[in-house]
Amino acid sequence: MNLQEHGIQIRSNSAGDYKTICPQCSHTRKNKRDTCLSVTIQPDGSSVWKCHHCEWTGSTKSPDATFRQQYVQAPREIKKPTPKTVNEKGYGERIDIWFNKRAISKVTWMAFGIYETLEQTPKIAFPYLLDGELVNVKYRSYDKRFTQEPKAQRTLFNIDRVKTRWDGGKSKTVIFVEGEMDVLAMYEAGYDYAISLPDGAPQQTKFDPNDRRFEAFQSSDWLNDADRVIIAVDTDSAGNNLAQELAHRFGKHRCWRVQFPNIHDIDCKDANETLMIHGKEVLAECVVGATPYPIDGLYKVSDYIDQVFNIYEGNFQRPVSTGYANLDKIYQVMPGTFQLVTGIPNHGKSNFLDQLILNLAEKHNWKFAIFSPEHSTSFHIRRLVEKVCRSPFDEGINQRMSKDELRRGLDYLQTRFFFIENKEVIPTIDWVLEKATAACVRHGINGVVVDPFNKISATRASSVREDEHIRDSIAKCQKFCQSHNVTFWMVAHPHKLHRGESGSYNAPSLYEVAGSAHWNNMADVGMVVHRDFDAGTTRVIMRKIREQGMYGQIGEAVFRYNTLRRVYEENEADRSQPHWSDD
Repeated sequence: MNLQEHGIQIRSNSAGDYKTICPQCSHTRKNKRDTCLSVTIQPDGSSVWKCHHCEWTGSTKSPDATFRQQYVQAPREIKKPTPKTVNEKGYGERIDIWFNKRAISKVTWMAFGIYETLEQTPKIAFPYLLDGELVNVKYRSYDKRFTQEPKAQRTLFNIDRVKTRWDGGKSKTVIFVEGEMDVLAMYEAGYDYAISLPDGAPQQTKFDPNDRRFEAFQSSDWLNDADRVIIAVDTDSAGNNLAQELAHRFGKHRCWRVQFPNIHDIDCKDANETLMIHGKEVLAECVVGATPYPIDGLYKVSDYIDQVFNIYEGNFQRPVSTGYANLDKIYQVMPGTFQLVTGIPNHGKSNFLDQLILNLAEKHNWKFAIFSPEHSTSFHIRRLVEKVCRSPFDEGINQRMSKDELRRGLDYLQTRFFFIENKEVIPTIDWVLEKATAACVRHGINGVVVDPFNKISATRASSVREDEHIRDSIAKCQKFCQSHNVTFWMVAHPHKLHRGESGSYNAPSLYEVAGSAHWNNMADVGMVVHRDFDAGTTRVIMRKIREQGMYGQIGEAVFRYNTLRRVYEENEADRSQPHWSDD
């Protein structure tokens, strides 16, 4: 059973994550357009889904397995051929001229048993044979209207020649085209193993094993043993839909795609047009030059040549300054990376992260989406505006910011900081990423902050362990980073605290972050913020830099918090020397 049979509609059938309305609950809700259903299609075609409103979940098997089971293993009930209408056959000048205009010789069209019906409204008749027996006739009027014999058995045009070829020990290759005329064009070019469905190309892809358009396959199960399937269908949208359907049934690994030529700014959409405009030699070259059907996730070196040369010439994404000279020596911010921030509670990790992203906004005009449910949004803005204005928000021994300064600070934040908030339920990572995607589209954000991870829903299937849930959440965030070239900071708390000889807590390692070692293994950057209360300093320790030398090194930088200006400043003793090591 596929997604459509469950009432689930998504914009593509390619592997990936999607959001859509829920067929179980959306029609009952006030906001009927809320895309509360998360759907994931795996590379093998299987799918899983979950509604974040009504909690409806489900899955489908790999369509390849479904098709294999239904088209290969299941017994076939083959329809008996129905009697054909007997027509007087014509082979005169009119039909010959018609085919000549399309570069099809009389030898070819007669080899396929094609004739003209001699009746009041003459039509061209294309006989469909199966195992040497006539099972259907498709008619085409001279003004391009198509009909078929009623209740005829569906089979593939020219299927007997393919079977004879295979039975004769030749390679099990088949060419799929979109119509009888394209089969004849391939025959003219020397390929007698092209076939066509009787009902043309679909207007949309369904991947439905019971789709009647593909009923013709039932009489030729042996096609599933093809070693090579060359797809030479039309280049329009319907043709692309047919190509996807064929690749889905036979498996992309066995499929090649023919590209028809554009010569002297003349596009050819199919085999017959190519034959008419450029001749049989060019059409044959198109078949010889067929390229392997793209497989999601599988690439060749040639797919990356331009990118490698860009790197060689220095044209690649570069990290940006943190705004601190001492921190830049060991860490700069690389777009498209997933960054973990951890530290002991109340050691200032959220406060320092606020400082970091504000520096990026001031220095590089970056914009951010922030999900920070531990603090009310208004109080979080209060903390940010203090750093913008460089003065306290509240009354105290130091002069607080004026109302005019507050307004200017809020105006500054208005165009650079956007807040994700769910007041009804604990959101999932999918929900947060959906809102972050909207922020990318609407506001062009450069960074996302989730602070902290334990405020994300931990709800998962009973068969999924906590570490697997964390792994999958990180992977989704990394995919988001790469898709949108956005930097993602995830704050996560440690689960273990160890005291040193002095009795104070040691700075945690990334392996001590709650839930899973995946935090250390999967993060591109691992940052620990640790406060030394006795010295009055804050250490920013870089525990992990995936691409050392490109955007950082292992090491630490030291800061002091200026309580008057409400910002972190470089420690004087830390300005002149780097602290990274080769560990």
